[in-house]
This record gives sequence, C-alpha cells and structure tokens, in this order.
Amino acid sequence: MPPHAHALEHHRLAGIGWLRAGVLGANDGIVSTSSLIVGVAAAHATHANIVLTGVAGLVAGAMSMATGEYVSVHSQADSEAAALDQERAELAVDYAGESRELTDIYVRRGLDPKLAARVAEQLMAHDALGSHARDELGLSVTLRARPVQAALASAVSFAAGALLPLAVAALAPARYLIPATVTVTLAALLGLGALSASAGGANAWKGALRVAFWSALAMAVTAAVGALFGRIGI
Repeated sequence: MPPHAHALEHHRLAGIGWLRAGVLGANDGIVSTSSLIVGVAAAHATHANIVLTGVAGLVAGAMSMATGEYVSVHSQADSEAAALDQERAELAVDYAGESRELTDIYVRRGLDPKLAARVAEQLMAHDALGSHARDELGLSVTLRARPVQAALASAVSFAAGALLPLAVAALAPARYLIPATVTVTLAALLGLGALSASAGGANAWKGALRVAFWSALAMAVTAAVGALFGRIGI
C-alpha cells in the first residue's frame, strides 16, 4: 500500500460532504427559481415581471438558505460546546473514571483490555479532552459545526443554481421562455443528480432521473397554479 494512501482517502471522503452540500444547494436554487419563473410566466406576466420575480426569488432564497443553515448549525455548535464543557468538568472531577470509560470504549471496539487501558492512558496523557471528544462524543475538528461557513456555502450554492434559470428567462424570447427554462433546468438537474449520486457511491442514472422527475413535477404543478390564477385574472 502506498505510504500516503490513508491520507489521500481521508481527503476524498472529507471533500464528498462539501460536494454533496454544494450540489444540494444548487439543486434547490435551480428548482425553486425555475418553478417560480415558469409559474409566473404561465400566468401571462410581462417579461420584465418574470425576470424581476426570478431575481427576487434568487435573493430571498439565498438569504433564507443562509439564515436557516446558520441557525441550524449554530444550534449544533452550541450542543457540541455544552457536551465538551460537561466532559471537561467530568475530567476535572474524576480523571480515573473517565480513563476507565475510554478503556471500555476501546474494549467494545475489539481491543484487548490491557491494550485498551494502555491506549486510553497514552491518548489521555496527550489530549484527554480531545480523546473523549473524538471517541466518546464522536466530535472531530473535521466535522465540527461551523455556522458562518455553512451559511455562506448554502447561500452561494443556491444563488449559483438560481442564476441558471434566471439567465434563461432574461435571454429567451417570450414565446420560448417556458420550454427553454424547463429544458435547460432539467438538463442541469440531470447532471447535478448524477454528480450527487456518484459522490455518494450510488447509481448515477437513478440519482439523475429521480432529481429530474421530482423537479419536473414541481415545475408542472407551479405552472398549473400560475395558469389557473392567470386565467381567472388574479
């Protein structure tokens, strides 16, 4: 096995999480904005109003994604901080008991009790809190909650996805706006669905078709609602 094989595998797995999160945000941006544009276009709005609606959807959606992600991840970060504070207090009061607890964890994972005790002793001598955070609480620096980073990533990926149907709506002639938006949107979603599925080790075709089907359904329902309200003059 190459000397750096484990490090290379770790970096690939770490990147998959961010890739899938980015794909999810872009997918949301494409689906919600294209559905909004198609719905308003089906209601026979003017071209300027359609584009304005798309811009409003992009901005509102990106801000909503950022806010929701920040609140959610910040709550996770608060929970992690509380758990670490509790563990820090337990180490200060009962260091030996915490060592036995860590030893039991390693025994349950398959180590010989004597070896598990030596491993726990050496790891706690190096970084007691870090050892318990990682092996007892399941926390690590790589997976630690970062609210601002998560909020920015969600907003940027959503906006990047929303720009595609918005650009089509701005450039396409009025008579071709709906079919052009639907066609470009579904093509992009097929690619994103395949990419997301491949990143997770799943079948690319199934992932692509699943995303495209539900997105097409979302656009169809929105278009039907827009056409209905446009027909009755609301």
